[in-house]
Amino acid sequence: VQLQASGGGLVQAGGSLRLSCAFSGDIFAYRAMGWFRQAPGKEREFVAAISRSDVIRDYADSVKGRFTISRDAAKNTVYLQMNSLQPEDTAVYFCAAADFRWSVPRRTIEDYRYWGQGTLVTVSS
Repeated sequence: VQLQASGGGLVQAGGSLRLSCAFSGDIFAYRAMGWFRQAPGKEREFVAAISRSDVIRDYADSVKGRFTISRDAAKNTVYLQMNSLQPEDTAVYFCAAADFRWSVPRRTIEDYRYWGQGTLVTVSS
């Protein structure tokens, strides 16, 4: 499985970005998907996740109401729409594909089997 994240960049506080993660090498519909982020000097943390079926979505409290995760089965891609960005959202964002046994969103790093390379999001004040 390969995951290719894109869409990061520099944005002013209050702005928006949409991250994309292209999935290949397996059947996309078999994998719950997630986004995590890692700020400088901090541990990687959960941001959002989506079930295989696109029915269930889960968000960290810090992004709830501002970020939206979605998936497009036709394009084998998962997205993270980020609105009302704040400087504390600055981080490298990683997409991940969950282990096959999980059909629902997962918050734990260990539940994810495959990871993308990360895309940097920088929010200026």
